Amino acid sequence: MISVASRRVYHSTTKSLKSSVDGKVIKPVTESSSATKTAAAEAAAKSSVDASSGGIMAFPKTHPFAFQLMVATGKTAAADLMCQVVAERKSWNEVDWKRNGIFVVFGFAYLGGFQYWLMVKKFGQWFPTMSRFSKLSFAEKLKDTAGILDAMKMVVFDITIHLPILYFPTYYTVKELVGGHSWNPADWVQDGLTKYSNNVKEDLTAMIQLWGPSDCVQFVLPMHIRMPFRHLVSFFWTAYVSFTRGAIEEDEAVTAIVAVEGAAVPVEQDSAAVASKSQ
Repeated sequence: MISVASRRVYHSTTKSLKSSVDGKVIKPVTESSSATKTAAAEAAAKSSVDASSGGIMAFPKTHPFAFQLMVATGKTAAADLMCQVVAERKSWNEVDWKRNGIFVVFGFAYLGGFQYWLMVKKFGQWFPTMSRFSKLSFAEKLKDTAGILDAMKMVVFDITIHLPILYFPTYYTVKELVGGHSWNPADWVQDGLTKYSNNVKEDLTAMIQLWGPSDCVQFVLPMHIRMPFRHLVSFFWTAYVSFTRGAIEEDEAVTAIVAVEGAAVPVEQDSAAVASKSQ
């Protein structure tokens, strides 16, 4: 009898434990499985929305160098075409594609390549708060004294070193490379610097007027839109110069005005003709 009773107690206890364990295990597994399916469905839906509506807009943030390189190259070529067709009133058959090639090369190599290296890579090393400062909200930026000081230093560097010492000499040299009459690189540099010295007052005045205020905006923007913003400002400056100078006739001083990166640069000027005209 004791043996039979023991067996009954054993079976009853085993059945009770099994039911208890089954209940505790199955329920969490069921809930976890349901939660996993819900999370997977939400992730899939979000991915679908991102792919359909946010993919293009996300490209500048995920590929900042490639995006601004395309903007710089296309903008610079389009700016020169606008000058030729609108300001100089050329037909499409009269467009100087060799001259346009200057801007394609210059926009790709210098404005898109070198400037990104300088203003994103090197500035990030020279001005350590740059990356952190760019991620703050505007209200937070106003409280960040170190970030504001670094931003001001970047503005000063751009308008006192980069543009007058690096940008303009490079631009004029590239211009002579394509449009000059010599195959000697030394002549490209010499002739380019000579033309820069003749135009330096007008170039630097235009540079300060435009890029001083523009830089104050650029260097507080998020990192992935700083360079596209710079290229955008440059394009509208080119458009402004094209329309305001487009009425100048060729025999009055210049054949065209080309503005790249915020400077009104005479493409060619006959100083003798201007002198005789003024007399």
